[in-house]
Amino acid sequence: MNSFATAATALLLSATLAGAGQLVIKGSDTLGAKLVPQWAEAYQAAHPETTFNIAAEGSSTAFAALLEKSADIGMSSRKAKATEVSAAAARGVKLNEITVAHDGLGVIVNEGNPVRSLTREQVEQIFTGDVTDWSALGGDPGAISVYTRNTSSGTYADFKELAMSKRDYAGSAQKMAGNEQIASEVAKNAAGIGYVGMAYLKTPGIRALEVDGAAPTAEAVQKKSYPLARPVFLYTDGEPAGEAKGFIDYALGTDGQRVVEEVGFVPVK
Repeated sequence: MNSFATAATALLLSATLAGAGQLVIKGSDTLGAKLVPQWAEAYQAAHPETTFNIAAEGSSTAFAALLEKSADIGMSSRKAKATEVSAAAARGVKLNEITVAHDGLGVIVNEGNPVRSLTREQVEQIFTGDVTDWSALGGDPGAISVYTRNTSSGTYADFKELAMSKRDYAGSAQKMAGNEQIASEVAKNAAGIGYVGMAYLKTPGIRALEVDGAAPTAEAVQKKSYPLARPVFLYTDGEPAGEAKGFIDYALGTDGQRVVEEVGFVPVK
C-alpha cells in the first residue's frame, strides 16, 4: 500500500472512532486518492480535534452524497450536471462549486511504445474504436488495448467532452476504477493506452504523449496550450461553514496550494 493510501486509511480509521469535528468527504478518485488525503493529513496536524472520513468512488457519488446529506464536502473532477443541480434544489440542497486546482488529462502509453505524439483527432479515433491497430499511428503492428475510467467517474465524462467530441467509447474499452489502475495496466501492456490525471504521470512503466504538439505539463495547463486541461472542484451545500470552511480555506491558501503542486496538480492562482 502506498503512503497516500496509508494516510487515507489512517484518517478513515480515526474518523470512525470520533464523532465531534468529523468531516465526511466523498466523490472523485482523481482528488480523493492523493490530493485530499494529503490536505486532510496536514490540516489534522494543525487541528487534531478534526477527523476525516474520505471515500473516493467517483465524482457522481459526490452529488449523491450531498443530496442525501451524508457528506459535508463533495469532490468532483467535473462540473455538476444540470440534472444534478436541479435534483439537489428539489431536495433543498444548493450546490456550491469551488475550484481548488487545475489538472491535465495525460494520454498514456507503455514506455516501450514508439509512438510519441497524437493529434486530438487520432485520440478520438482510438478511444471510439475507429482506429484499432497501432500500425495506423506509426507504432508497431498490433491491436490497441484501450483503458478508460468507469461511468461514475468525472474523468470518464470529461475525457469524452475534451477528447472525443462527446462520442461513445469503443465497446472493447476496459473500464478501470481509478487512475492508479489505468496507469498500472498500461505499464504492464505494451499495446495499452489510457488517460490519467497529472498526479499519476510519474507511474513507472508509462509515458505521456503529446496531444496536438503539447505535453501535459503545469506550464501548458496554466497557459491553456494543452487541449485536455480542466479545473477540479469541491462542492458544498451552500456556502461552506464551520469545519468545512476551515478545511476549504486551508486548501485554497498558500500551504494547501503548495500541496496541490507537490502532488502534481496545478494551483488555482
